[in-house]
Amino acid sequence: MWKHFSAKYITKKMKIILLILSVIVALVVAPPPPFSDHCIVGEQNLYPPVVAVPVPWYTVNLDDPPETRWNKVSQDYGPKIEILINVLKEVIGGLFGPGLIEWVDANMGAWDKKLPEPYATEIASISNVTGINLGELVLYNIFYEVFTVCTSIVAQDDNNKLYHARNLDFGLFLGWDVNTNDWGVTEKLRDIIININWTRGGQTVYKSVNFAGYIGIYNGVKKNGFTITANERFNINGGYLGIIQWLMGNSTASLMSLLVRETFEQVDTYEDAVTKLSITPIMAPVYYIIGGKNSGEGQILVRGRGGVDGAVYLNLTDPNGWYVLETNYDPWKKPLYLDDRRTPGNICMQRLTRDNVGFSGIFNVLSSPTNLNKLTAYTVLMQVDDGSLETWIQKCPDPCWAW
Repeated sequence: MWKHFSAKYITKKMKIILLILSVIVALVVAPPPPFSDHCIVGEQNLYPPVVAVPVPWYTVNLDDPPETRWNKVSQDYGPKIEILINVLKEVIGGLFGPGLIEWVDANMGAWDKKLPEPYATEIASISNVTGINLGELVLYNIFYEVFTVCTSIVAQDDNNKLYHARNLDFGLFLGWDVNTNDWGVTEKLRDIIININWTRGGQTVYKSVNFAGYIGIYNGVKKNGFTITANERFNINGGYLGIIQWLMGNSTASLMSLLVRETFEQVDTYEDAVTKLSITPIMAPVYYIIGGKNSGEGQILVRGRGGVDGAVYLNLTDPNGWYVLETNYDPWKKPLYLDDRRTPGNICMQRLTRDNVGFSGIFNVLSSPTNLNKLTAYTVLMQVDDGSLETWIQKCPDPCWAW
């Protein structure tokens, strides 16, 4: 069966898909009214939002064996994870044909062993508890390497206190639901968002927000240490190529989200976090947005698969250097005109001003269209001094731009 899904076959399919998307992009203009950018800062305050059910907290005890540390999450969320995976299977089957899913079910579970420990055992344990096919869970845990589009901000207030926040947008071109006017995958993701308190020796090591069943980390805070968010980087030498090489046994690079987790578990300072995130080979290009606890500690680290391609830092001598903002484009390049979340984000941050930096102000920036859009699953707010982390599920009300 593998010969039908070789790297050449998948690469050819991806080229066709990218060509189709390019045509779509060429035909679409920037968001027209009433979908256009609109900064709500100074007009309304949406923080804290009114929610029916808050995002739940779970504890993952790193002293527990990897076979059991995810049991509670797996028991509580198994059916919802399976629903999400079924939606992903429908989308992938539509792109590549049903044979690929059959191959994943029959063969991809073996790729779990390619992951380093404890990750391989953790995914296998989630499969055992939920009854979800191991191959599908492996696919679920690598899928996020290539399909996230986000906005991340590190900002320093007038008292030199650092805040870190991000919108996580996921599900681009993954099944539009005409009944709910929303992305099908994004809808299901909102049902499995959880906060995690990672502990060792009875003490909190760090905190993160995760999708249940996903063992890597996209956002987290280590009290009195550092904060990290990871944004996808579109690059010709991109995540698809890295994943294909990994599946074929030609790479020992790390999944970029597992590298974030290792960083939280292995180092304690901003400087050491930057070093680890800079030198470790990774499977997919990424923007690591990193904040520290001391004045001026904040940067956008632009990573290629083999090394650092550049960085942008907080610069308090610059009138607007009290924050850094990253979407999904190299900071020194113009973003795609129909996906320009950087410009409205900058306009909104400058309207906020440094005086008003805090959870409330930054939440309102990230709740302003088009930084808030139909792909947005949640907003996370983090502060390093007290190790606080707040996650708010987001659902952009109509009329709202699709991405």
